[in-house]
Amino acid sequence: MRLLRAPGVYTPQDDTALLVDALHAAAIPPGARVLDIGTGTGALAIAAIRAGASEVTGVDISRRAVWTARVNAALQRLPLRVRLGNALEVVADERFDLVLANPPYVPAAGPCARGPARAWDAGLDGRQLLDPLCARMFDLLVPGGVLLMVHSALCGADTTLRQLRDNGLKASIVQRCSVPFGPVMNGRIGFLEQHGLIEPGQRHEELVVIRGDRPERTPSE
Repeated sequence: MRLLRAPGVYTPQDDTALLVDALHAAAIPPGARVLDIGTGTGALAIAAIRAGASEVTGVDISRRAVWTARVNAALQRLPLRVRLGNALEVVADERFDLVLANPPYVPAAGPCARGPARAWDAGLDGRQLLDPLCARMFDLLVPGGVLLMVHSALCGADTTLRQLRDNGLKASIVQRCSVPFGPVMNGRIGFLEQHGLIEPGQRHEELVVIRGDRPERTPSE
């Protein structure tokens, strides 16, 4: 699938492809309502529409990304709603059958406030946005709804699993792959080694897709 990409908008990469594979494996029911957090070019949102979703919302904090996703959807004549802002705020009152999330997860010396690096910088441990997503995901899903979220194992896959479970979801890793460091990671090797996030000489990272399922009923029902 060829997509337009405005300068500064995140380019779909291995993490995007892994999440698309997980989306197809999940076999979402026709007519599902889907939320794509950090939509970027709209690649995942468009994949969800093509997989049978009836209502898809993409959210991104980048105006360029919002414009890009809207243009890509229009060029393919697909009904994608794209909203600007933090997904935990702009769709806080909505519920979805499926949430797709490829949030920023690259460890960084400090928080990134603006610019293209917002698409990947995520604080010292890479969990600046992962933790809030884990805390709020139960409320974004309908009973029986599913989360599919991708991130690097450097950020602590076990931490994500534990947080999702603590917040009421069943959670497991459903996809894995090992990929070589890209330009951003290669530029931070010294920082990553200094903070014990990678082993000396390590030049690959494992990507994981974590699935979270909201139970059909709560234990009290």
